[in-house]
Amino acid sequence: MDFDASRQFALALDAEDPLRGFRDEFNFPEPRNGNSCIYLCGNSLGLQPRQAVQLVDEELEDWGKLGVLGHLQARRPWLPYHRQATKGIAELTGAGPHEVVSMNTLTVNLHLMMTSFYRPTRERRKILIESTAFPSDRFAVMSQLQLHGGDPGTDLIEWSPRKGEAELRASDLAKILADHGHSIALMLLPGVQYYSGQVLDMPELCRLARDTGCHIGLDLAHAIGNVPLELHDWAPDFAVWCSYKYLNAGPGAIGGVFVHERHLRETSAPRLLGWWGHEEKSRFEMAATFTPARGVEQWQLSNPPILSFAPLLASLQIFHRAGMHRLRRKSADLTAYLAELLQHRYPRRVVSITPENARGCQLSLQVVDASCDARRVFDSLELQNVIADWREPDVIRVAPVPLYNRFEDVHDFVERLGIALDA
Repeated sequence: MDFDASRQFALALDAEDPLRGFRDEFNFPEPRNGNSCIYLCGNSLGLQPRQAVQLVDEELEDWGKLGVLGHLQARRPWLPYHRQATKGIAELTGAGPHEVVSMNTLTVNLHLMMTSFYRPTRERRKILIESTAFPSDRFAVMSQLQLHGGDPGTDLIEWSPRKGEAELRASDLAKILADHGHSIALMLLPGVQYYSGQVLDMPELCRLARDTGCHIGLDLAHAIGNVPLELHDWAPDFAVWCSYKYLNAGPGAIGGVFVHERHLRETSAPRLLGWWGHEEKSRFEMAATFTPARGVEQWQLSNPPILSFAPLLASLQIFHRAGMHRLRRKSADLTAYLAELLQHRYPRRVVSITPENARGCQLSLQVVDASCDARRVFDSLELQNVIADWREPDVIRVAPVPLYNRFEDVHDFVERLGIALDA
């Protein structure tokens, strides 16, 4: 885009934005200390869709009026409630409806998937992750290794950025696989790296796994609702995600799972069973024999939590109307505008470690001005009612989300960042 550092330029971009109306469908935090809220934390917790309040109220109303009869008679019956989200999740993930299901939370789903897809043998027993993996993923992998008699000290392989860099390079991963691929049973990698904001080349990761002969799972916590996905075509063995970040479903909201269709007819794969994974037509016969549901639904354990599921339906309706590819175009413009403003205003004070050619909604910023303490800069932003995200040891994560953030928000953030730097 043509660049202009003036506020008028930001306002002009907003006036031309075909998605600008979606901002009005979200609730924003209140003004504080005389400042309106600049919310740039959708990569940690998305804003509340206004319709989410209505949908939760409707479920509460149906519960009050119907009691247990709501499982079949509620306006959105609770028995097949998880299918309310299937179409929208399939659209966002580029998957078939039979390959996706909303259930549990991210780490629970990660353990369920590793039960099925981490199958160590004498020759292949190692798991590969990125060295900067989110702690929950690391802990889940460590515990799975230990459950199978492995040792995280020797059986955990890490793909690391090069010294002095934050970017993960696919060529370095290919070298690791050339050296150690024969011993790797599973690769667990992110779609978007949470700390740096780098969008990984997911099709290439899946190709490398296939060529190496190991399973691959993708953690899409920071990717779903952020970048377009084509899981069916990319063909990872599985993927997991949460829905409280870019999917705006609220704190602790229900997560989701993808299993590629090539695995859906397997009967030999180990899995943990629960009654909601039993086929629906005979589920309430309470038989002692497990008959799996069709598709990925057979990995379900329990009936869905209706009250924490309802907000996801509100958000998915918004995504369907907005369109992921339109959102992605705006996201690219927002982050490019932010990067240009930072370079224009603070070229020797703030840098982004997010690769320019591989970023989604997020820029991960470091304060390089030796006269400033990065944490104090972040705290000063918070006092100015800028809600961003701090990640140890020294990164301020800023995520202008195309559904509800404006170019004006980006401009005003950079203005308030200057005040924080000078303070």
